[in-house]
Amino acid sequence: MSNFYLIILDGVGCGHQEDAAQYGDVGSNTLGHVVNSMKPELPNFTRLGLGNIIPLDTVPPVLNSLCGFGKMREVSAGKDSTTGHWEIAGIRMPEAFPTYPEGFPAEIAQTFAEHTGTSGILANKPFSGTDVIRNFGEEHLKTGKPIVYTSADSVFQVATHTDIVPLEKLYAWCRFAREELMTGEHAVGRVIARPFAGEPGKFFRLTDHRQDFSLVAPEPNIMSELQGAGIKTYSIGKIIDLFGGVGFTQYRKTHSNAEGISQLLSLMHAAENSFVFVNLIDTDQLFGHRNDPAGFAGSLEEFDRAIPALFSNLKDDDVLVITADHGNDPTTVSTDHAREFVPLLVYGKGLEGQSLGTRATFSDVAASVMHWAGLENLFTGRSFLAEKKKPEETH
Repeated sequence: MSNFYLIILDGVGCGHQEDAAQYGDVGSNTLGHVVNSMKPELPNFTRLGLGNIIPLDTVPPVLNSLCGFGKMREVSAGKDSTTGHWEIAGIRMPEAFPTYPEGFPAEIAQTFAEHTGTSGILANKPFSGTDVIRNFGEEHLKTGKPIVYTSADSVFQVATHTDIVPLEKLYAWCRFAREELMTGEHAVGRVIARPFAGEPGKFFRLTDHRQDFSLVAPEPNIMSELQGAGIKTYSIGKIIDLFGGVGFTQYRKTHSNAEGISQLLSLMHAAENSFVFVNLIDTDQLFGHRNDPAGFAGSLEEFDRAIPALFSNLKDDDVLVITADHGNDPTTVSTDHAREFVPLLVYGKGLEGQSLGTRATFSDVAASVMHWAGLENLFTGRSFLAEKKKPEETH
């Protein structure tokens, strides 16, 4: 049987949505600004039809693209990774996860400090990860107080130096925050362990040892339905974390896009009757949040070079979807996610060169997965696989 491959290029939005003003993101256009300012060479993305979605200086539109092309609108409230991935999987969030632009309430800070056996917490404001350890790392070394911070997203992040707090202790603190502290009205999308090392003035984050503690995703979602139908489900990258560790036959965590692509290619050799959900995080984590458009462009080029290998491993009836979960424009002042449309490229028989338009919801992906699997669509989306051109329309 065929396989369905769903690749999320994390943070690669393609222009602000109509409601972007509510999020402070008017003018954001991650893909457009990166490509038009950095001029990356993306010949394989060109053949897929990426330049048919929005104007891109080095990615011209093509008449006979290998993929159907379009963009998708997020309707759930929010712009974080959990919300985006959940909507893609068929879960709509009518209300946003809680955010803390002024920091966490005193009772949260006090309870966390008491549990950790420290005299308080440091920071307790929205911060970028590099800035927060630069500003508070030395005090953390002296006092042992954990650095607790947030962002524009719904996150409770804990940064500690490995010489002060061993990794397993940090993870235990974060599990407590997830399971007993950040619940109810404070049920953030993710609690994130952010270990770091180094000396004052030379601190660095240990990204490979980051751990996310997410809420378990509500059911039904595409994974719960596919598993119920006997279809194998695979997670590559941080997908497993975003769904609370539930819903996958097997997961493969990765430390880079290169490793994620390698794991995907390895799985494609043996996949049969499988759904494979992939997150490639470098564009967001390494370059979007750090306002590094050159690095972002290089990451797009890295994926572009992998496209021929991915396509050479596709079977005739396989479906491949390439999209994103939100924007993260590195050319703006903000280091946070942006409320943007996301690009949509779909490879499948009969979709070549077809405009899929602007989709009403990310959940069109969920509807398409159900269509591929031959299952009843339980979600609000509309399958783009059902829109294949009829033979008489291909002339």
